[in-house]
This record gives sequence, structure tokens and C-alpha cells, in this order.
Amino acid sequence: MNKVFKALADPTRRRVLELLREKPMTAGDLADEFELSKPTMSAHFSVLREADLIYAEKHGTTITYRLRMSVLEDALLGFAGAFGIEPAKPRARPARKRLREREA
Repeated sequence: MNKVFKALADPTRRRVLELLREKPMTAGDLADEFELSKPTMSAHFSVLREADLIYAEKHGTTITYRLRMSVLEDALLGFAGAFGIEPAKPRARPARKRLREREA
């Protein structure tokens, strides 16, 4: 869990996670979002991979990163549990039929 919180301590890495939450992105696309050198971004990616928060898929010379949301959720739930905070129970979602009826 320490590696996860080390990774989350940096605002650049938190922003990378936010971007990956929206969709998988290539290393180049992610780097374009920041005014940092490619080696600096590579170091950030390395910290995030080491914490198991992201994983990389290599296709030729292109690396695509994806978020491992379950690892982030587990770390945050573990952290909250250490302070006796119970996670909120997920709300039941209405059945699709009832949802369509409401929209009509």
C-alpha cells in the first residue's frame, strides 16, 4: 500500500490517473497533456506501474496505458478502514425498463 500512496502523492501522477480514468491513452498522448520532458513522464509512468495502478500494453513502438481501478479502490478502502471509516454502500440502480419509463 505504501507504493500506492507514494504514487498518489504527486499531482502529475494523480492527473495521469484522472486522464486514464476517462480512457486508455498512449504514452505520447499522456505526455502531450503536460509540460514535462518525456524522460520525466516515463519516470512517473514507472512509479504508477510499480504501484500497480496502471498497466502498459506495447504494440510495436507504441505503449498504451490503462488504469487498474481495482488497485486504487482497494488502497483507498484499506486506508479508510484503518481509521474506522466504513465505505458507503452502493445504491441500487433501477432496472433498465423503469429507467426508460422515467425518461419517456
